[in-house]
Amino acid sequence: MATTPTELTPASEEERASLDQLGPVDYIIVEFPAGKSNFTGEMAKELLALVDAGTIRVIDILILTKNEDGSVEAMELSDVGELGELQAIEAQLAELLAEEDVVNLAAAMDSGSVAGVLIWENLWAAPFASAARRSGGQLIANGRIPIQAIIASIEADDVAASEGD
Repeated sequence: MATTPTELTPASEEERASLDQLGPVDYIIVEFPAGKSNFTGEMAKELLALVDAGTIRVIDILILTKNEDGSVEAMELSDVGELGELQAIEAQLAELLAEEDVVNLAAAMDSGSVAGVLIWENLWAAPFASAARRSGGQLIANGRIPIQAIIASIEADDVAASEGD
């Protein structure tokens, strides 16, 4: 995300201590075809279950609309009329994303689609991340393996094993 060092510099000792306890932060973009989005349904219920269990802390949620002409409209969760169950976390959001971030995120979207951007802290990993920082370590890379790649790998292993029989 587009941030400068001054944006990340906490103003007080208490804020510095809080940042030291921060876990890894991730994001996802979930895209829907025009007219097919349902952010307050089953997805909201599952997201709230993760928050309630203390697994994650939602940092920001943004709704992006990419028009047919490629222009992008961004809306914070607080600008959405009916939040349903998401109302419980709306007041806690940090509104972290800058305009440049929105442009970069929307580049992955198809024209005429709507997407939800979710940024969250992995609370489950915070103690390990904090211990790594106190030990002088720093996170230098992370990533995700798409489920489709895992399925393809398992299927390829199954084919190779059956050919060996």
